[in-house]
Parts: sequence; C-alpha cells; structure tokens
Amino acid sequence: MAELSSASGVPVATIKFYLRERLLPAGERTGPNQARYGEEHLRRLRLIRGLLEVGGLSVATARGVLDAVDSELPLTQSFGVAQRAVSATMDPADIDPQALARIDRLLAGWRVSGDNPGRLAAAYVLQTFDSVGQRDERDWFSRYAAAALLVAEADLDQVEARGSREDMAETVVIGTVLGDALFSGLRRAAQEHVSSLRYPVSPEPGRIPTLE
Repeated sequence: MAELSSASGVPVATIKFYLRERLLPAGERTGPNQARYGEEHLRRLRLIRGLLEVGGLSVATARGVLDAVDSELPLTQSFGVAQRAVSATMDPADIDPQALARIDRLLAGWRVSGDNPGRLAAAYVLQTFDSVGQRDERDWFSRYAAAALLVAEADLDQVEARGSREDMAETVVIGTVLGDALFSGLRRAAQEHVSSLRYPVSPEPGRIPTLE
C-alpha cells in the first residue's frame, strides 16, 4: 500500500478510506497484513479522484458510478447512471407542462426518455428563463441543442475508440462526469473570445496598445 500511495500521490489513509467505502477493490492477499496492488488499482485511484475532486460527486454517488463501470450493464444504461450522478433529482410535477412541451419540440426526433434528467433540467431552465424575462430572440435554444448533438457525437466517438467493454464503460462515466466541467470551461473561454471580437475595447486616448 505504501508503494501504491507513492505511485499515485494518494495518502495511505485515503486509500484505506477508499477500500472501506468499496470504491477501490481489495488487493491480492500476500500475508496477514499485506496485499499486492497492481496497475488496475493505480488506474482506479485516478478515476476515483477525478470523480470526487473534479466531478464533485459524493462518495455514495461515486460508488454507484464505479459499480456501473464494473458491471455488465449495456452502455446506454451506463450513460444513464452517469447522467443521474451529475444531475439534480427533479420531479416532473414541479415543472411547467408548457416548458416540457417546448423542450420536447426542441428535441423533436431525438430518442429521449421522459425521465431523462437532461430533458427535465432543460425544461426547468426554460421555465426559469421565462420567469426572468429572457426570450429566445435568435434561435438561442435550438443552437444550444445543435451544439449538444455535436458534443454527444464526440462523446460516443471517443467511447467507440476504446477497446474493451470496461474501457468503454469507464470512458462513458468519466466523459459524462468530467465532460460537463470541460464543456463549461471551454464555453467560458469561448464567450470571452467572441465578446472580444464583437465588442473590442478601444485603447485609451494617447495610450499605445501593447502586444501580449
């Protein structure tokens, strides 16, 4: 375990915690108080830290996600587990039926279940936009939907590039959980880029612009 800690940068106490919480599988017993850990444990530790520290999952939620990786669930169901792990639980009864109908029109032709957390969350967002007076002036929402399809295609292309079922399931999970954080970061960078192009700041009178 000390060697696993050194290789991973994860303290021994934390590794023991992950073992107790069934996030990390036990090592191969080599003695009464010793066990052998391999590359698969090192890989799993990196995955656990990604889910907890970057993905922001609770230990219980991360355990459910990792169970999906280790199971023989179809990849579609693994996506469902990962999606629900990063989504707030929403009651459709709390969402305006008109907002749900608008989202369904926006997703026309998509194969989306009624309880898909993305469908419910998107409808709630539309409802909130309405409450604060924001309107879809220039196909705002449909352009978001088109961008989401592009991202989903990229996700599935990445999954299919992996070899084994385990590798594919791991990519489904980590891509869903960390992909949200990645896309959010890229969107913020893109907003600054586009806004600087559309609304360039004029240099102050008498000041010579500097190149960065």
